[in-house]
This record gives sequence, C-alpha cells and structure tokens, in this order.
Amino acid sequence: MKQKFKLSILFISILLLINCKISKTNKPLNILWLVAEDLSPYYLNAYGDSRANTPNLDRLAREGVVYTHNFSVSGVCSPSRATLATGLYPNSFGAQNMRTLNQQPAAREAGIIDYQAVPPPEVKMVSEIMRENGYYTTNNAKEDYQFFKSELAWDESSIYAHWRNRPNKETPFFSIFNFGVSHESKMWDFKKQIFDGVEFPPQRSVKISDSKYKNSHVPIMVPKDLKVEVPPYLPQNEIGQNAMRRMYTNIIRMDKGVGKILEQLEEDGLLDQTIIVWYSDHGGPLPRQKRLLYDSGLHVPLIIRYPEGSRAGERDSRLISFVDFPPTLLSMAGIQIPSYMQGQAFEGVFISKTPRTFIHGHADRFDESVDMIRAVRNKRFKYLKNFHPHRPYYLPLAYREKMEVMQELLRMRNAGTLDENQAQWFRKSKVEEELFDIENDPHELSNISDDPLFADVLASLRTECDRWIKAIDDKGFIKEVDLIKTFYPNGKAQLTRAPTIDIKKGKVTLSCPTPGGRIGYRYSSEKAPYKGWKIYTGPIEEKPNDTLEIITHRLGYKYGITSLANGIIGKTFYPPNRHDKKIKPGGF
Repeated sequence: MKQKFKLSILFISILLLINCKISKTNKPLNILWLVAEDLSPYYLNAYGDSRANTPNLDRLAREGVVYTHNFSVSGVCSPSRATLATGLYPNSFGAQNMRTLNQQPAAREAGIIDYQAVPPPEVKMVSEIMRENGYYTTNNAKEDYQFFKSELAWDESSIYAHWRNRPNKETPFFSIFNFGVSHESKMWDFKKQIFDGVEFPPQRSVKISDSKYKNSHVPIMVPKDLKVEVPPYLPQNEIGQNAMRRMYTNIIRMDKGVGKILEQLEEDGLLDQTIIVWYSDHGGPLPRQKRLLYDSGLHVPLIIRYPEGSRAGERDSRLISFVDFPPTLLSMAGIQIPSYMQGQAFEGVFISKTPRTFIHGHADRFDESVDMIRAVRNKRFKYLKNFHPHRPYYLPLAYREKMEVMQELLRMRNAGTLDENQAQWFRKSKVEEELFDIENDPHELSNISDDPLFADVLASLRTECDRWIKAIDDKGFIKEVDLIKTFYPNGKAQLTRAPTIDIKKGKVTLSCPTPGGRIGYRYSSEKAPYKGWKIYTGPIEEKPNDTLEIITHRLGYKYGITSLANGIIGKTFYPPNRHDKKIKPGGF
C-alpha cells in the first residue's frame, strides 16, 4: 500500500512539473522518440548486461526512468509500427500480417498482393493529431505502417527530417529518429549504415553517392574472446557466441547514433525542454526471438528522460504495451486522447487511473509462412493460444535463413545433434494452449498448462485472451485473401474522393465526401520539402496568381491532389505507387 502511495506521489509530481512548465512558458514540451530495431532489453547495461559499451543509453537511464515491463504487440516491425502510429492493435483492423505493402515472392505465389490495411474512418496517425495541435512533426525515416503514411502526418518524413528544419524555432516539435544498425539484417550484412560515423542527418546538398557515404565493413567492436551467455535455444558453440558478439557490436553502433542526436539537442539548448523516449520496435534479432511471442520477441526496453532531472534513476515496473504509446504521447503534450484508441496513457496529463493487468500480443503471417497465435501476459505468467496446433513451431523463412546462426541450427537439426532446449522449436506440432512461469522460466521452455497447480492461472489468462479477441474484433480469423477484398474492391486501392470546393469573395471552403477523408492544402509559392501540407480547419484565401493545391486523404486509400488557380479548378490527380500494376487473373 505504501509503495502504491509513493508511486501516486511520483506521478502527480511529474504531472505538476509538465503543467507548470507549460503554464510558465506558454509553450508545450518537445517530444523526441529514438527508436532502435530488433532489440531485447536483456543485453543492455541499463537492464543488467554490461557487455556492450552504451554510454548514451546509460546516461538516459541515469537521468531518466527505466521501464522494466514494456511490450510490443508483435514480434516483428510492421504490425508494431501500425500500432505505434494509430493506437490500435494491428489485428483489430487487419494489419496483423507481415508485411502488407511489399510481399515476398512466395507470398505472391499464394495470391497475396501488395495492399494497404485500412483503419476505421475516424482513425488518424498520432503525428497528425500532434500537427493539428501546433507541433512540428518529423520522421527520420522508417515508415512501414502497413499502410502508406497519411500525407498530413508529417511536416517531413525523410533522411533529411529534423526538428532543426522547422521554420519557426519557437514551435514545439515531435520528432522520431530510427536506428537500423541493430536490425536482424545486420547480423549477416556487416556494413556501415549510411551516415554511420558522419554528419547525421545529411545536408540536402550532399549526394548519397558521395564517397564518404559508401558502405564499408564493420569489425566486431567487443573483444573476440568476450565471454557471452548464449540463450539455451541457440547453438552453444563458436557460431552462437559470434552471433552474440555481432549483436553487441550493433548495439554499440546504435548507441553512438543516439549520442549524435543527444549532442544536437544539447547544442540547440533543448535538452530540458524535451521529453526523450528511447525504445526498440520489438524483441531481439536472433532465431526464436524475432517474430515469436515469447518474451524474447515481445519484451522491449523503454527509457524516458524527463526535463530537469525529474524521476532520474527511477525504475518503473508497470505493465506497458505499444498500444499505450500514442495515447501517452498525446497525454504528455496535454492533448485529449481520441476515444477510438485502444490503449491507455501511462504518463502525462491524462494518465490512466487503472494500471494494466495484462498485455496482449499476436502472431500471424510472416512473409511466406503462416500461423496464428495469440498471447496474454501478466507480471509473472504468459499464455499462448495456438490456433493451428497441427503446424510446426518452426516455419521456414528465407530471410531469417541468411543468418549464420540460423543456418547452424538447421545443420544441427538435420544432423540430429540439437539438445533438448534447441530441439523444442523444431517440434512438428504444437499443443493448443501453453502456459509459462516467466519468473522461474525466463526463456519459456517449460509448458505448465497441464500442471494442476496453475489451473486457476490458466483459466484466468484463457478468459482474458477470449475477452480481448472479442473486444477488438480480431481480424486474424478472416482469410487474408478475403480481408484484402474488403480493402481493395475489384483488386484496386480505394480512392479518396476529390474535395467539394466553394469559392466566395476570395475565400475557399472545402469538404471531403469520403468518410474519414482529411483535407490539407499548400500554395505553390510556399512549397518546401520541410513544410508539410497545412491542415485545413476552415475557409482559406485564394491568392491571385498563385496555385492552391488541395489534398484529400483517408488512411488506407489513395490520396488525390486538386489544384485551384485563378478561380479554375483542375482535374484531381492520384499519384501512382507500386500497387498500381494490374493484378493477374486469380490474384486473390
């Protein structure tokens, strides 16, 4: 009880700090998201493993709050980013399959075309809501939301995007920087990422092909004889150890990228005017980590540094889900949270009064391999519901098999030399329900669903899984080819309709006939790559001898651009994308 009281006092304190800051300066705080890829918390100094030298993350942990129970909604990036962008579970609106926008050849052969998932009409990207409330928003530069970004979501989304580009330096910003050096692909592609070790972000005048940006080999950055702890499900040999050393090397590189952004924040005098949020997009890059619903795939690090040392050095053990990130972002900015969001704010002005009891996760199609699993976790136990128990645990994936350690696992499987822990992943079938005591079995190797001692726990988590599936109207039960038909009638993306335009006395009034369609505009004379479309809120001026461009866009639909010049309305143009190719007969 005393602990709960202390936590309440801390939460109230941070709310008072934020509200006081806003009221004193009449300016909201900036918010910065720094996003690593494919990284579990277990391998970081802030979470107890000091093998990788991460002075910048250590600083954030020392000056901020380390959240110990933060979870992705999926073990892979695209569905996770769909949630981070919208505040909805991916499987609540058909974004659960990896990936929708660019299919692997084997998926195409199965009739899965490139497509956008279509969120409900009321849904906006959270960055668009931030823009509506006066924030300058940038993304550098990964998108991958399972739908093409809203054209109103960012002032800029590119490798050049930066808060420094905002036209008015007094405007608060919400900026995201993504660090791909810890991605799974960097386990076999040992090359420097563009801008690693050079100016970041690059100047617009610099060509990507310039010699100083060319890729080069990255050596292992930890001692070659560093003693590492290889997870029991991976090869306990030199190949397994080298995989761990490569992963630690990539963590070190990622930390350097974080340091560059922190330096720029300090150079601009913005450190204590900015909430810094660092996290990874899902669990680790190694086999039986990425794509899976074990904690190795869902449990992710989260560190938040608040201005002026507030809560410095604290460790927060509340359960947090990615679906909570968008409402928390808005809450930190003092912006009312839309009712359609399925998460809850864990910080800020609108912090939820009821802490989470459970987090939820899903697994569906991963490239060419299809399965369906749902997960529910509380502080101690994990429940998995396998909807295709006749299918094996391990499903072949060409992309993952580029990794040497994955190749070694397959070699050992074929040679019959896997030990009991390693062989579990290669079982030919699954039980329908699994239960793990993560406190005593952190690698989730011992299924206790049949143990009568845990019958009540099993029943509780099973009930919660059923409740969640019904509450979000889980789209995983719809065949993907049928789901695509609802998004793409006649095999083509739906179009956001042209705006209705009314011109009176030099004022232009606009509306969009498409439910959920949003309207933006810009004048040709004011266009710049760092200036996003202005969000339409009411009648605007028709400027003589200047072209007014009007965009209409609903998420999941194609957007249209209509021009207006000297009272003449032009034809609506729908820019092409890679999905515009004709679908072959039988494509569905």
